[in-house]
Formats: sequence, C-alpha cells, structure tokens
Amino acid sequence: MANIIILAQADANRTPSDIVTKPITADETTTKTVAPEPNTASKTAQRKGLFGDYGNILVLVLMFAVMYLLLFRAPRKKQQEHKQMLQSLQKNDKVRTIGGIIGTIVDIKDDEITLKVDENTNTKIKVIASAIGKKLSKDES
Repeated sequence: MANIIILAQADANRTPSDIVTKPITADETTTKTVAPEPNTASKTAQRKGLFGDYGNILVLVLMFAVMYLLLFRAPRKKQQEHKQMLQSLQKNDKVRTIGGIIGTIVDIKDDEITLKVDENTNTKIKVIASAIGKKLSKDES
C-alpha cells in the first residue's frame, strides 16, 4: 500500500510530528509526481553558455573594454590633438576661438595669444591659448 503525503504551510504552533499519512485505496484516482534525483537534476539542468564556463567573465571583460574606449581613450585622444594644434600655431594663422571669434594671430607669448579681429580698425584682443578652438585654413576666411 502506498502512502500519500500532503505538505502545506504549517501554522506556527504545529510541529513536524503532526504530519498525517493516509493509505491510498484502489478506487481513488491519484496523481503521482516524481522528482529527479538531486545529482542527475543538477547535471542536466546546468547549461553551458556560448563560451562555456567562462562566458560571464568574458562578457564582463568585454564590457569594461568598451567602457574604457568610450569613456577614457576618446576624450584623451581629443585633448592630445588639441594640444598638438596649439603647439603648431604661428603668426598670421587664422583661428577661431571657442567663443566663435575669428581672428589672425599677431603675437604669441607663453599662454597668451594676441588676435587681430578687424583689419579696418586694427582691433586686437588677447586670449589664453586654451581658448583657441580651431585652426582655420586659408579657404575658410
């Protein structure tokens, strides 16, 4: 004779010894649920990803590499290009400041650049070197 065990959420006052077993009679319809053994279940349920056991680690490494390229390397490269452009400036070069002023370099002293912004009135302004945004070619006047 088989026994059926019904498990339910127990009250706080009940103990495990209160579990009751009931014999199954031949005229009752029963449903039997069988759980696989723990050792075989874990082996069959375990999936190997696209890259095997190290797939998650590889994904994290790739994410950090992309973040490094986007967040650190690109801005640093732009800063280096801007620094090289500032070092290559000479007299009579046409430049545009980050404020949008277009002028011709008249004088360069350390970190200070004198720009001639108007030919008719001979207007000159002094700006710091980091305020130069772009070196203009002769065609962009």
